[in-house]
Amino acid sequence: MKRFNNKKKITKDKIEEYNFKEVALTKMAKRQLLVTLFSILGVTIISLGSAYAVFTSVSKSEDYNVIKVGTLNIDFGSDSSNTIDLTGQYPMSDEEGLKLTPYVFTITNTGSLTADYEVFIQDDTDMINQDNCSGNQLNKDYIRYKLDTGSPANLSSLAGSNYKIATGSLEAGGSVTYTLYVWIREGVGNDVLNKHYHGKIVVNGVNTQGEPVSDVVLDDQGPNGSTYDDGTDTFITGTDPNNYIWYSGKLWRAVSVNNEAKTTKLVTQWNISTINYSSGSTAFEGSYMEDWLNDTTVDGFLGNLRDYENFIVTDATWDATQDNTSLGSIQRPNGTTTVTTSVGLLNMYEYQSSNNGKTNGYLNNGLIWWTLTPYSSSIVHGVLYNGNAGKGSPSIAYGVRPSINLKSNVRIVNGDGTIDNPYRLNGDNDAELSGTLLSSRYSGEYITFGSGENNLYRIVSHENGTGTKIVSAEPLKSSGEFITSAFGSNTAFSSTNTIGTFLNGEYLTSYVDSTYSNMIEDSTTWYLGTVGGRKSYKLSKYTDTSMSGYTTTTDAKVGLLRYGELMSGQFDRYGNNTYYWTLTPYSSSRVRHVYDNGDANYYSPSSALGVRPSMNLKSNVQITSGTGTKSEPFVLTLGS
Repeated sequence: MKRFNNKKKITKDKIEEYNFKEVALTKMAKRQLLVTLFSILGVTIISLGSAYAVFTSVSKSEDYNVIKVGTLNIDFGSDSSNTIDLTGQYPMSDEEGLKLTPYVFTITNTGSLTADYEVFIQDDTDMINQDNCSGNQLNKDYIRYKLDTGSPANLSSLAGSNYKIATGSLEAGGSVTYTLYVWIREGVGNDVLNKHYHGKIVVNGVNTQGEPVSDVVLDDQGPNGSTYDDGTDTFITGTDPNNYIWYSGKLWRAVSVNNEAKTTKLVTQWNISTINYSSGSTAFEGSYMEDWLNDTTVDGFLGNLRDYENFIVTDATWDATQDNTSLGSIQRPNGTTTVTTSVGLLNMYEYQSSNNGKTNGYLNNGLIWWTLTPYSSSIVHGVLYNGNAGKGSPSIAYGVRPSINLKSNVRIVNGDGTIDNPYRLNGDNDAELSGTLLSSRYSGEYITFGSGENNLYRIVSHENGTGTKIVSAEPLKSSGEFITSAFGSNTAFSSTNTIGTFLNGEYLTSYVDSTYSNMIEDSTTWYLGTVGGRKSYKLSKYTDTSMSGYTTTTDAKVGLLRYGELMSGQFDRYGNNTYYWTLTPYSSSRVRHVYDNGDANYYSPSSALGVRPSMNLKSNVQITSGTGTKSEPFVLTLGS
């Protein structure tokens, strides 16, 4: 069994193999500015007569710092300055800031191996010391930035990541160009006058650690796993192989490795949410399902995957060819119907290949979930909680198990692939997170919150833009049994209806002590849109599917998840969980809920179902320990 230790030392031979060397960058000439500037550290390349190249020092006055850069060349071009000058700027809106001339730089990998990198905005402490202005620095909350297609944000929002603005991986000969805007945000007043800001942009090469995912997952599947090669992909098979991977706050299973591209297909172990496939069409392209999986908004699935452009194939091909063959006799689909997108679902052939057509393979998670394969022009294949092939109208709601393809250069640095010690990926294996803002973390990560048997919660999203939305990891229990509550006398949630009164009263006093209660925002906006039959999940929050406006809302401290929201699925097998309410009406007399088998339906609001409290934590909640996994959840404190 292959094991990885994230404390494993990189040997001298390994350092030479990847040609990472320490290079001294020299000190920038001192500049005296009222509101000063970023100094982008340019570097040049020299040839060493081998397959690699390394940085040499820049000709400046004296040594500045030491940086590991690998084989990366940073070029600012003839049309872009190597300094970002805020001198003379006035506070301005985002719209005005984005009209300024951007600063453009290109990072190129000139070596013969894949190279990882990180880009930071860091304080120029040497110049701060020379100017003796450490007590007169411009507040980073006053500085706005925008990198490429990202949204404008305050520089202070990056404090938890040491002001890291980008990460990436470049294959040999590859390059990437970044476009950066920086300005002083509007509304800051005269307190920016006579302030200094000394900073620099630093590009760090990152040592390539671990081994490729595609190699590791095929090397040893443990006693309950094996492999099957169909000539195109090599599938991991068996009842419970060692193919668990923890990435971006979610537990995944490695399904197959493409023999040529060496990409690795993953699928989530559990149902992340529950929605109807479409309004009636069995086509994946253009469906509610494709939209949900590839949604990059603040509460979308793809938008909440960590650095997804660095980890996953964003132009993956998904075969959604129709097939009505019985499980065990399905042939590899012939590509009649394919869709190119970042996130998809498994098709029935892939499910069958996980255990030679048997129903007790590892992909049977004991829940009901959609596949990519149409059975006919009106029916889509799913998998039932007993592992058998199922069929359903696309207008009904089954569970969603997203599938992605990891790039060939993604590496495993820790773990042994078991459920208790899943593989961890280079770039998603953080340590020493004490002091990090919870608002910088990822959907699905676990936190300790509350008391007793109900003290495990998960991050949902950062929907309100400042804090962190969380939800109980499972419905509330009392003495080991799930508690239940009626929704109310009608389908409208409020802080004073039956379930709202419980959540904003007894729950806060009996299930959450004052230490945690003080971390909760006093008021959150809860969206109460109705999602009837054949309708899009988006209507639970928006007035229409183009998201042009918000639906009806109410304010309360504690609420519930919406239909189709992240983490509104099931995370244990049928029989180990229970039904629970969502916030979303189905009609004027029915409310949406999630079944214990993983699909969703609707009940009268007078029915008694399970309760999963949800709330927004304040923006200054910080992590004191933990890694965000189920076995090591984040421990929190309320910052100043």
